[in-house]
Amino acid sequence: MDKEEIKLADWQRILIGDAPVEFLVEVFIRTTLIYIVVLIVMRLLGKRMNGQITNLELTVMLTMGAIVSPAMQLPDRGLLSGVLALLCALVFLWETNLLGFKSSRAEKLIQGTETAVIKDGIIQLDVMGKNRLSHQQIYAALRSENVYSLGKVKRLYLEAYGIFSIYQDEKGKPGLSVLPPADEEIQVIYGHPEEKMLACTNCGTTVPAQPKPGPCPICQATDWGDAVL
Repeated sequence: MDKEEIKLADWQRILIGDAPVEFLVEVFIRTTLIYIVVLIVMRLLGKRMNGQITNLELTVMLTMGAIVSPAMQLPDRGLLSGVLALLCALVFLWETNLLGFKSSRAEKLIQGTETAVIKDGIIQLDVMGKNRLSHQQIYAALRSENVYSLGKVKRLYLEAYGIFSIYQDEKGKPGLSVLPPADEEIQVIYGHPEEKMLACTNCGTTVPAQPKPGPCPICQATDWGDAVL
């Protein structure tokens, strides 16, 4: 379209475009048919697509979005090409999952692997950096499972498909609080060790309060808070 043809008062072009008004009815029919096909394909993809999805499943979903849009809206594109592309995406997911089932190496390459973000109450800062995690994301995951101190965390894994798995230490030990420090009212839920200890607010390492500690021996941070139970 030439720039001379673009006029702000041309409401037919703005609302309908270059296609005739009758194409709106066709868009409705196309959208209905594509919606039904997508619904069937999503059903065939399985229950995993309704939960936490893997990188592969997310790729298929994004691909599906690119596939269905032209088939619904462009008058020069037929429906069969869109349906065929959807079926290809479905078959690709099936075949890739089958390859992962047969080969653990392929599964790790395609899906990725879990990583330990917390070990024995200490945040693995290098792992957190590689996975672009923030402290608040980790703390929120712990709070959602009613874990309020790093000292109670034996392991926190970031699974390959993006969720956190938490394994608690039954005995527990003093650790860094994961509750918001500004919310003083909630702090009463904590217990305190007999011997006062401090926790590094960066990685969670705990040390005796006396003598006064210098930099954290793990991450070299100098900000300390009370360790809680």
